[in-house]
Amino acid sequence: MADTLHIKNMVCPRCIKVVTEELKKLDVNIISVELGEVVTEEAKSDLPLKQISEALNENGFELIQDSRVKIIEKIKKEIISVIYEYDSEDLEKLNFSEYLSKNIEKDYTYLSSLFSKTEGITIERYIIMQKIERAKELLKYGEFTFSEIAYKLGYSSVQHLSRQFKQVTGMTSSQFKNTFSNLRNPINEIGLRK
Repeated sequence: MADTLHIKNMVCPRCIKVVTEELKKLDVNIISVELGEVVTEEAKSDLPLKQISEALNENGFELIQDSRVKIIEKIKKEIISVIYEYDSEDLEKLNFSEYLSKNIEKDYTYLSSLFSKTEGITIERYIIMQKIERAKELLKYGEFTFSEIAYKLGYSSVQHLSRQFKQVTGMTSSQFKNTFSNLRNPINEIGLRK
C-alpha cells in the first residue's frame, strides 16, 4: 500500500538525490521523489521511521508529522518551484494567493495566517525574499543584466526590483556584484527565525 512521507528542507534537485540515496540505503521501495515528498510502496506503519528520521536529520532534513508543518512546507515548495521554474510572462501574470490556494486546496486567508504564525513573516515577504535570492544567484553568474533579471522574475520594472533588492540585502545590485562572494543564503533557510 503506497504512502507519502513529507520531508522538511527538501528544496532543490540535490536534495532529491540525497534523500533518494539515504532511503535506498534503508531498503525503502520508492515510487517517486519530488521536493518535500517521497511516495513509497510500503505504508508508513511498515517503514523504519526512526531510522529514516535519523538519516534525514544527519543530512539537514526532517521527517514531518504535524499537518500544519506539512502545509507550510507545501507553501514554500510551491513558491520556490514557481520562482525557479516559471518563465517571466507566466510569473508576471501569476496571482500567488490564488495559485497557492488552488494547489494546496486551502483558503488563502488560512494559509496566510498559518504561515505568518509559524514562520514569523508573511507569505508575501517570503516570496520577495525568494525572488531576491534568485536575483542574487543570477547576478553572481553574470549571464543577465539587472533589467533582464527583473523581467525574468516577473517584476513590472527594474526600479521595483532595485527597491526590494536594496531593502532585503541593504545594498544595490552593483554593490552586491562587487562583494557577492559569501552573501547568498541557502533557499531552505530564507525566512527562518534567527
